[in-house]
Amino acid sequence: MNMASERKFVAENVRRVLLKEYLMKEVSRAGFGGLDIQRTPMGTRVILTTERPGLVIGRKGQTIKNLTMVIDERYGFVNPQIEVQEVENASLNAQIMAEKLAFSLERGWHFRRAGHSTVRRVMDAGARGCHIIVAGKLTGQRHRTEKFKEGYIKFCGEPRALFVERGYAVAKLKMGVIGVTVEIMRPDSKLPADTTVLTKTEAAAKLPDLFGQTAAAEPLPEPAEPPPEAPAEEAG
Repeated sequence: MNMASERKFVAENVRRVLLKEYLMKEVSRAGFGGLDIQRTPMGTRVILTTERPGLVIGRKGQTIKNLTMVIDERYGFVNPQIEVQEVENASLNAQIMAEKLAFSLERGWHFRRAGHSTVRRVMDAGARGCHIIVAGKLTGQRHRTEKFKEGYIKFCGEPRALFVERGYAVAKLKMGVIGVTVEIMRPDSKLPADTTVLTKTEAAAKLPDLFGQTAAAEPLPEPAEPPPEAPAEEAG
């Protein structure tokens, strides 16, 4: 790979990050839940996940038309087509929960109350784990970092890449900005240590071919010989 190709990849990723920041700002009222950009033969497919899709589409589709025009002219994506999807469960979306937590801090909630409330809401929705980091000038001039955690959470490896969603938001207060990071392990997460031991009957029901071959390969047990009869005692 030459340097030109590397610059091309970097420029493409920078453009996608700038588009994500723009859409996060524009559709914040609708509850930004995620962005996925896919290249198709017809152009660029932009999948926007929000909590309230109606606010993104707008009256007679005017809002989504304006967003499409900006994506085409300002960011240079070829023939963009925006597809708006509604998030299934907002309490299990890390980005939406980070935005809600930041909004609670801006309204004056104490950071501990807001953090524990968010963790409880995420866990009640069925998540396997939740980890929240709040960093900034929380109570005074000195910078602090507070963490709230419940359940299982993975910090590295393949399980983190597959099952942990991460969201980030910023709360703007008088004393300064506070960064909010929310990590959620989804309910369908399967960890390497999760194992289920089946009985022989259950295994045979799930794998009949394997157990049928095993039964055919095993020789039948030989019938047991009857025990020898004891000699009859002679009459005296």
